[in-house]
Amino acid sequence: MNDRNDGRDERDERDERDEYEEREEHGERDGELYDGLLEEELRQAAAILDPVPAELRRIAVDAFALRDLDVRVAELTFDSLVDAIPVRGETDPPRMLTFESDGVTVDVEVTADGLIGQLLPPGPAGIEVLSGPRAHARLTADDMGRFTGAAPPAGPFALRLRTGREVVVTEWLRA
Repeated sequence: MNDRNDGRDERDERDERDEYEEREEHGERDGELYDGLLEEELRQAAAILDPVPAELRRIAVDAFALRDLDVRVAELTFDSLVDAIPVRGETDPPRMLTFESDGVTVDVEVTADGLIGQLLPPGPAGIEVLSGPRAHARLTADDMGRFTGAAPPAGPFALRLRTGREVVVTEWLRA
């Protein structure tokens, strides 16, 4: 009986050794792939067996939004829904928004076709259309400060502007 177990143990050791040598032959990249697959399986198991409570997820998303602590907030100074005089005959006018913050002005027109905007003073910038935990649309302002986005924001949104020297975030609004 012991002879059988000894044979089984030797085979197991030989299999483990072969597997290790095979991983070594394929190099580190396969090890990283294996680790990545294992990590993904563990994530899926944790999501099923011990899901993150919705309130904790919301708090984490809010905390992540604070990663730019030195960001300047651009306040809404004009909203055509509140400040403009309605135009007779216009059924679905675009929403005009103006945000200002210490020498930076952002003019945005929100239409059914998307966003059109301009930064003042003019200059290139990276722009993110923030919309909660969803993926952010990334736009680019040209040298004249002009930018466009193909899809209008759905629900609450804000803009994060990254110029070469500063980061500005607009107030959150409903589209």
